[in-house]
Amino acid sequence: MSNSQDRYAQRGVSSSKSEVHAVVDKLDRGVFPGAFCKIGADILTGNPDKCNIIHSDGSGTKSTLAYLHYKETGDPTGFRKTAQDSLVMNIDDLLCVGAINGILISSTVNRNARAIPGEALGQLISGTEDFLATLREYGVGVHSGGGETADVGDLTGTVTVDSCAVVVMDRTDVIDNANIKPGLAIVGLASSGQATYEDFENSGIGSNGLTSARHDLLSPYYLEKYPETVDPTTDKQFLYCGPYKMTDTLPDSSMTVGDAIMSPTRTYAPIIKQLLTEDRDNIYGMVHCSGGGQTKCIRFGTSVHHIKDNFLPIPPIFTAIQKASDTSTEEMFRVYNMGHRMEIYCDPKAAAGIIAKSEAFGIPAQIIGRTEATQRADGQNHVTIQHDGQTLEYTLEH
Repeated sequence: MSNSQDRYAQRGVSSSKSEVHAVVDKLDRGVFPGAFCKIGADILTGNPDKCNIIHSDGSGTKSTLAYLHYKETGDPTGFRKTAQDSLVMNIDDLLCVGAINGILISSTVNRNARAIPGEALGQLISGTEDFLATLREYGVGVHSGGGETADVGDLTGTVTVDSCAVVVMDRTDVIDNANIKPGLAIVGLASSGQATYEDFENSGIGSNGLTSARHDLLSPYYLEKYPETVDPTTDKQFLYCGPYKMTDTLPDSSMTVGDAIMSPTRTYAPIIKQLLTEDRDNIYGMVHCSGGGQTKCIRFGTSVHHIKDNFLPIPPIFTAIQKASDTSTEEMFRVYNMGHRMEIYCDPKAAAGIIAKSEAFGIPAQIIGRTEATQRADGQNHVTIQHDGQTLEYTLEH
């Protein structure tokens, strides 16, 4: 185990989730076994032409950053970003199977009522409704199905925010990542900057790796003042061991460290809505680079060598994390999105048009790589990343 991986493990985090996949990968994979999300038969209506998807995810420990901001400033509006984080981690996964309509969302907030009073809870709820309304303005059919608020002070010192999404869709509309094959272009859509449908600059951090990002960037000041934000069984050397306060300027950026690590997870729904309407026949697969970062793609396609050698500029937030923590480049690409969080696997001839449509929304995009036939004797997928003079190799972990 590398030093950086040891830091993740010491914080109770698995960067590869190999122990989870060892169990989950043996379960029924649904009617489209190679899809990004598990897709089941339509048991709600029994229609053989349709399928059901139920998907759950959340903001993770990123909610802690909104809590820190709230305690330091008295401003509860940061929790609106947390609401978006939880929603997008579900919605953008669903985009990868072609679900852009008829999506019903339910959210669960588990809070310590002493730490998260009514004004903060109100921002979580209103932030959820407002974000979904914005997506509907762009033609994405997503609606609120309500949710649950649980006061569980014995379980959490602050707050966790999770969501669940349900959709019924035509099987003929499914994007099946089993179709990812050699000979495709990989178009990456940037995670940082400001989209036309956003009213703020985004650092690109998303909602993966935040346990380590928070502790590697923020100073011991937060451990001393807010012990409720950590696991007391974790060795203190791994807690809030960074050089920054949230009000400090992020190096090589116009953002503060707080604004950068609180940047809500960007949704690509408006872009994907247009692409699925106009370019569906040229799209063979999509990957939301969430858990697993730039290695997430390794689980999709058959006998595929994913080659990524033309990355968008690495956003300053990731450079700062790596410098503060001395995390290896190999681990950075395994944990973080490193500058693009949505990948379109397409006919190379269609790439220019897809890029232009993304850029029309203010989101830079480019061909970041390609797919070739696997070079492994066992026929397994693998990933090669070439960046800054380094060649990094990744294989499936079981």
